[in-house]
Amino acid sequence: MTERTSRTVLLRGGTVYSPADPFASAMLIEGEQIAWIGSEGAADAYTAVADEVVDLAGALVTPAFVDAHVHATSAGLALTGLDLTGCATLAEALARITAFAAAQPAGGVLMGHGWDQSGWPEGRPPTLAELDEAAGGAALYLSRTDVHSALATSALRSRTPGLAGLSGHHPTAPLTRDAHHAVRRTALDGLTDEQRRAAQLATLERAAALGIAALHECAGPEISSEHDLAALLALAAERPGPEVYGYWGELSERGGVEAARGLGAVGAGGDLFADGALGSHTACLHTPYQDADHTGAAYLTADQVADHVTACTEAGLQAGFHAIGDAALSAVLAGVRTAADRLGPAAVRARRHRVEHAEALDATMIAAFAELGLTASVQPAFDAAWGGPQGMYVDLLGAERAAGLNPFAALLRAGVPLAFGSGAPVTALDPWGTVRAAAFHRTPEHRISVRAAFAAHTRGGWRALGHDHEGVLVPGAPATYALWHTGELVVQAPDSRVAGWSTDPRSGTPGLPDLTPGTPLPRCLRTVVRGRTAYDAGLTG
Repeated sequence: MTERTSRTVLLRGGTVYSPADPFASAMLIEGEQIAWIGSEGAADAYTAVADEVVDLAGALVTPAFVDAHVHATSAGLALTGLDLTGCATLAEALARITAFAAAQPAGGVLMGHGWDQSGWPEGRPPTLAELDEAAGGAALYLSRTDVHSALATSALRSRTPGLAGLSGHHPTAPLTRDAHHAVRRTALDGLTDEQRRAAQLATLERAAALGIAALHECAGPEISSEHDLAALLALAAERPGPEVYGYWGELSERGGVEAARGLGAVGAGGDLFADGALGSHTACLHTPYQDADHTGAAYLTADQVADHVTACTEAGLQAGFHAIGDAALSAVLAGVRTAADRLGPAAVRARRHRVEHAEALDATMIAAFAELGLTASVQPAFDAAWGGPQGMYVDLLGAERAAGLNPFAALLRAGVPLAFGSGAPVTALDPWGTVRAAAFHRTPEHRISVRAAFAAHTRGGWRALGHDHEGVLVPGAPATYALWHTGELVVQAPDSRVAGWSTDPRSGTPGLPDLTPGTPLPRCLRTVVRGRTAYDAGLTG
């Protein structure tokens, strides 16, 4: 465990983003807590009691971010290894695979991530023969960008017993469903403890360098392992930050509640799959995909959801479900409602059960989220990557259905709590980019203010854990914050009248960085978690 701090630190000469004082320029920290926030002139009174006085030199101080949905080991493997994100063509992806495989020692399992054929001019993933040739015969696992299908070389397939008999198997094409889970387990089992630790450490270090103070790790038997989650929680406990809060996605009928408790997880949820992903054509829909003659894959029934929510509520744990398509969301909502009928709505609402992704929501579903007290753990970068009139969503669903995805404004209007995450490695750890994606949603009616988006990526992540006092800079709150080098501070909202009034000093609305697309994002100078420095680039950056 990292040592606690009792130092008194005075920050002054910057801008402090705080509801306690919209014009604050200084903040005093005593040990792990914020003791005072106020003006530059008043800060003089605290210089004598401070062990350290930090001249912010104009830097912005904000609550640190919370990423509410990550997969740390997979994200770290992408950071340190083969990442095909951004490959513009199939040929480029194959060339990158060849170069990576040639540089690795023989005999081990190779892992990579990020291919996305939807934007390639070839319009297809590599064939098995092309993949085997590019990998030089090595055992290679390559998750698609949405992590719901994968490419696997012949060498890896041959190491996976019974693969041909599993659902989602194809002899030459990408693998989905149970076949995908099986080859992923084979690949992950091939990692050494040293490789796993290095990958997890890379994710933690990258998060800290981006001003992220906490991560919600969405683990489970179909995406990682109990050993993987336990190792991550132990590693995080050794460091000053970011903190990691674990979710174990396994049904109670299969021992999920007991496993979550044994691991020290905060919930039996996260990536407990009700369906798959849109890009892999496994998100479960009420009507078929525009480019396919099926409706995707349903992994859970409403009865299974009801039993799981009931067990988690009675055990004092959060339940949570991965649900993207409208049919999957219907099943989850029906199940949660049944649990509320059994236990009483207040008991279910009190646990703040979660739904991850929740993309294909209509007005009736949004009202049900609010009624049942569900938290929407969502990823705005998905819309930035695949939304808009020319995006993948339109290709898969058609313009009308695609325009309804990720309705953040409607969720906020209904009072549904939002917690923002990246889904890393599905999209990169990028908190300011995530805030920008929500504020400049590709469908204008779904846009929310920068201030609301920032709250969802800071305080929203803490509230999803039940830590209502965290994620805001006020006296008495934990000293968890980040320092930023940034340009002009502004108030941005979809309604120009709101933005105009908020900019008026009489409104007392503190500004945030200008996130207009094309402008540089803020650069993190320091990340502090409960008074302990997790990252420090120096105030000059």
